[in-house]
Amino acid sequence: MKKVLELVLCILHPVAVVLIWIDLLFSRSDMGLLPRLAWGVAALVPFVPFLYVLTGNDFL
Repeated sequence: MKKVLELVLCILHPVAVVLIWIDLLFSRSDMGLLPRLAWGVAALVPFVPFLYVLTGNDFL
C-alpha cells in the first residue's frame, strides 16, 4: 500500500509540470523568453522521485 501511495504522489508531478507549461505559454506575457524557458526546464527536474521509488528505495 505504501508503494502505491508513493507512485500516486509521483504521478502528480507531471500534471503540475504540464500546468506550469500551459501557464508559461499563455498567461505569462509579463515575462521574457529566457525566464520562461528557465522555468520550463526547472519544472522538469523532480522526475527523480519516479526513479527513486521504482528502484526500490523508500520515498516517504
